[in-house]
Formats: sequence, C-alpha cells, structure tokens
Amino acid sequence: MPLTDTFVRQAKYSGAKAGDKHSDGGGLYLLVNAAGKYWRLNYRFLGKQKTLALGVYPAVSLATARKGRDQARELLAAGKDPSTEKQEAQKEAKRAAGALFETVARDWLATSASERGEETQQRVVSWFERDVFPFIGKRPIGDLRSPDILELMKRMQARGIIDSMLRVLGYMSKVFRMAMVAELADRDPTVGVADALEKRTEANFAAITEPAQAGALLRAIHAYQGHPYCQAALKLAPLVFVRPGELRQAEWSEIDLGAGEWRIPAEKMKMDNDHIVPLARQAVEILRALELITGAGPYVFPSIRSASRPMSDNTVNAALRALGYGGDVMTGHGFRAMARTMLDEVLGERVDLIEHQLAHAVKDANGRAYNRTTHLEARRGMMQRWADYLDKLRLGAEIVPPRTA
Repeated sequence: MPLTDTFVRQAKYSGAKAGDKHSDGGGLYLLVNAAGKYWRLNYRFLGKQKTLALGVYPAVSLATARKGRDQARELLAAGKDPSTEKQEAQKEAKRAAGALFETVARDWLATSASERGEETQQRVVSWFERDVFPFIGKRPIGDLRSPDILELMKRMQARGIIDSMLRVLGYMSKVFRMAMVAELADRDPTVGVADALEKRTEANFAAITEPAQAGALLRAIHAYQGHPYCQAALKLAPLVFVRPGELRQAEWSEIDLGAGEWRIPAEKMKMDNDHIVPLARQAVEILRALELITGAGPYVFPSIRSASRPMSDNTVNAALRALGYGGDVMTGHGFRAMARTMLDEVLGERVDLIEHQLAHAVKDANGRAYNRTTHLEARRGMMQRWADYLDKLRLGAEIVPPRTA
C-alpha cells in the first residue's frame, strides 16, 4: 500500500537492528532507524540487486522521493545504472565547484611559472590579483562569456594601461585554453574581445613635435625638483622613447651600462619580441647616477612605497602635469611621437631604423620579420645623434627647421 505524508511524518523507529522498512511500491521504501528517516530504492541492473539513496526525510519529501524513483526508472529503461549516473553527477558538481576562474587561473600561474622570470611572474600574478580576480575570480570559469571579459578589459582601458590590458587578455586566453583541455570550459571567451575594444593608436597620445617647444620641455624636465626616481625617468624618457610601461618596469638585470645596452625581454614588449635599446652616453650617465640610489633592488624606477614594485603607471604623466604640460599637450607616450617625427623630419634618419627602434613590426624586402639585432650598430649611432640633438635643443643652440617634403 502506498505511503502517505501523515504516515511518513509519524513513523517511529521500533528498535529493529536493521531498521524499519516501509514500502511505497516500485522499489521505493522509507528506512527508519535510530539516526533518522531515509529514502531508498531497490532495483536490478544487469542481473544484480542494487540500492540507490534518494535522500533524507524531511529534507526530501515523499513527493520528491517518488520523482527520484521515476527518474531512476527512466534511466533503467535507457540502459543506464542510476547509481553510476548519480556518482557522475556528484563528481561533476564537485568539479564545477572547484572550477572557479581564480582556482583555474592560479593553477595556470603555478604550472606555467617556469616559462617566465621571477620578476615577470610577480607582475603577472599582480595583474590577476588587482585587475581580474576581484571581478570574476569567484565565478565558474565555464559560465564566463565574452561580454564579461570585455567589461573587464574596458576597466583597464579606462585607466590608460593599454599595453598591460592586452597582456592580461593574452594571459587570460591561456587560462581558458587550459580549462578547455580539462573540460572545465567549452570556449575561450577572450577571442574577439580585442577587436571590440576602442582602438587607441600612438597618434592619439598628445605629443610635442616642434623643436622649439621640445627644447622648452627639456629645460623644464631638467629643472624638475620632484622625487629622484621621477627626475631620472623624465630625463631618460626622451632619450630612449620606449613605451611608458616598458620604461617604468625596467630592471637592472636588463641593463648593461658597460655595453650601453638595455635588453627588454619579449614578455614586456607589445609585439612579444625581445628588444634592444642602445643607450647613448647621456642615458648611461643618468642611469649610473640612479644606480647609486636604486641599484640594490630589482627595478630601475621602483615605487616610492616598495622597492619590490615598479613606479606607478601615472608617475611620468603626473610629473608632466606638475611642469605645466597637460594631457592634451604632452604625455609619457608622446616622447615616442616626438622622436619619430623629429628623427625623420629634422635629423633625416632612416625611417626603417626609426621604426625598428620604436619596436614596430618591420619587414625587409624579403618579408623577414624584425629581430632585436637588426641594424643594431646603425641604430646605436642614431640614438647617440638623437641624444646630442636633444642636448642642443635644451641648451638653446640653433634649431634646424624641419625638412620640407
């Protein structure tokens, strides 16, 4: 006779050693013992007698237990073992619970750490902890979609850290691909996100490209009375014209003052190629003086708060504003446009050398891509001529007018 809600609620344990079994039909029964009331289903699969646990009363009501019995019958009719299916479902639920984005990302950060230097690894971890985990870290990685990633990237874009944003996007893609291999995600939602972001080329950054104005800027920089780290960064920026992120993250291990070279590893470069910056005599002098102050730590331009971190990505721009140069007149990124324009139009340097030194994607007549040593000696000479020219501008020497087309 089928059970009723009243009977189930009032059923008492009689003290029987094996417990009391009250059948509801179709193999479903209520097991009552000293510990409580349990729903069980007896069935046969491949000739073997088996028992499936359907939950504990009152958390699982009589109606819910009957639904569980009916679902088990459907599985049996399909040739499936309800116990095996339940175990797989439990494993999947447990696996999904452990597949939060942060869990998978930290696993990737640990397993791929040997592919990066120690300082680079710290920087990548810092990016994830500051710009990614607070927003999507606690979400299941398989639930994330492209709009989620786009929103994340737009937060970084709004802060003006474009190069860092693109690197983070690339690292996130690797996390998703690892999750796909582990069957924790069925797609890489970072694909196509870069195309949906607002394009911001170097031409969009305000820059001074007229010689007389550049001379005034250089004089202001050399008169700047701010923090020594920032003073040095401001003086070095026009001499090396690298991207602001590359400048502030410079490490002493990358710089050979004797050889007059700064070798930036690929993971720090926008184009993912190693890059060599020949250091003119003036740049070496600035770095030698700074080495006495920051040489004991990893970073050439450390944060004022901690030598284990580089200076803020807004330090140079803030200093320029303090000198009276607003963001609509000159930016840290603008030193690249200044160099590109005046090296070509004033000094008449070869365009291919300028592009190589800017670390842009350059190919020769045979279609061979840029490598870090291409025209190195020629670029070394160009960088020294550029530094000498900047000295003339700063000191107020005769200004050579731009060449006409």
